[in-house]
Amino acid sequence: MNRIQEYIKKNEEGMMNDLFSLIRIPSISALPEHKDDMTACAQRWKQLLLEAGADEAIVMPSAGNPIVYAQKLVNPQAKTVLVYAHYDVMPAEPLELWKSQPFEPEIRDGYIWARGADDDKGQSFIQVKAFEYLVKNNLLKNNVKFIFEGEEEIGSPSLEAFCEEHKEMLRADIILVSDTSMLGADLPSLTTGLRGLAYWEIEVTGPNRDLHSGHFGGAVANPINTLCAMISRIVDHDGRITIPGFYDDVEEVPQAEREMIAQIPFDEEKYKASIGVKELFGEKGYSTLERNSCRPSFDVCGIWGGYTGEGSKTVLPSKAYAKVSCRLVPHQDHHKISKLFAEYITSIAPQSVQVKVTPMHGGQGYVCPITLPAYQAAQKGFEIAFGKKPLAVRRGGSIPIISTFEQVLGIKTILMGFGLESNAIHSPNENCSLDIFRKGIEAVAEFHLAYQE
Repeated sequence: MNRIQEYIKKNEEGMMNDLFSLIRIPSISALPEHKDDMTACAQRWKQLLLEAGADEAIVMPSAGNPIVYAQKLVNPQAKTVLVYAHYDVMPAEPLELWKSQPFEPEIRDGYIWARGADDDKGQSFIQVKAFEYLVKNNLLKNNVKFIFEGEEEIGSPSLEAFCEEHKEMLRADIILVSDTSMLGADLPSLTTGLRGLAYWEIEVTGPNRDLHSGHFGGAVANPINTLCAMISRIVDHDGRITIPGFYDDVEEVPQAEREMIAQIPFDEEKYKASIGVKELFGEKGYSTLERNSCRPSFDVCGIWGGYTGEGSKTVLPSKAYAKVSCRLVPHQDHHKISKLFAEYITSIAPQSVQVKVTPMHGGQGYVCPITLPAYQAAQKGFEIAFGKKPLAVRRGGSIPIISTFEQVLGIKTILMGFGLESNAIHSPNENCSLDIFRKGIEAVAEFHLAYQE
């Protein structure tokens, strides 16, 4: 057992008590009735950061929920690491599917079970406890800053303006984030890319009121039928998105990276069985792992209209709606794609209906070069803690604030995440492996030791 592992073992009971004090605060940003919980959670983080060794920790106002800022500056000439995390969590519903109370954490079978155990209270706690170890053992040679926000789960609407206003305070050489996942408990990996996002709501209006389908069916265009027909034209039989200009800025995946992706252990039959499908579908010419990480996609996230209650009602509805989204790859600008999509949908709409497209939100993609010294330090940290070199992988999800950091602050981000697919983030029975929690602390501590060299 090395020095870091001994420290973790000696202090683990206290660590769990501190982490559980955070988890017990239901900091659900999506629900306005939890506004006081957001402030309480920010204040608790302030206290914990000071106890971990920060010289200064403050709770700062934003246009939305408060932001926690802390720092320890050890040497003006040293590198500075800015640690980003979020303290808000997703709603816990459906509550009946939880095996224990979502905001009353439990340890069972070597796992922490609770909302936020992974996303992101557990993962951000890994960062803080690694920092604490370095401070208390006089090993910290980097300057470290922390920025913890309370709106990530609702798209971080206030953080960009906060960053614009506090550029000097947030100045750093690299940003370190633990809010992503690994390929597996025995397959450590570092996320090197994230897809961007564009999201819209479509409203299709036909007649000026709901009509009797017997009197008007066959003579008047049905908005739901029309909406479905329009949506069906967005992706062709080869899985290609048909919006003109959509692929203009898409960078082809380099062959070297495709070869790296091909080395990732992946059982397609097991993958299909796990989600209950017999066949997969995606863009022709790309593997499943390329499709869901390096290539753009289009999905209908929700569709509704007409009568959906119990029993039957023979109605030809006046309106139909859909919420749709595109996952974008780096270099695709979500503002440009949003405009192209709206123009395309409007252009294919028949005269029998009126169409309104409302952009909801979006974000840019992100790529981290594996040649960065900070990436190589993170790679070394993983290798020491997990006993093997981590794979470099792109992820299909989006964290829009990561690209905002690059655009506003001019700083690259290292995505040093420790989650697993089985951790059930955003779902009932969210959990975090204690073994990975311990290894995560060790990996982050080793990152700092390597990055200061």
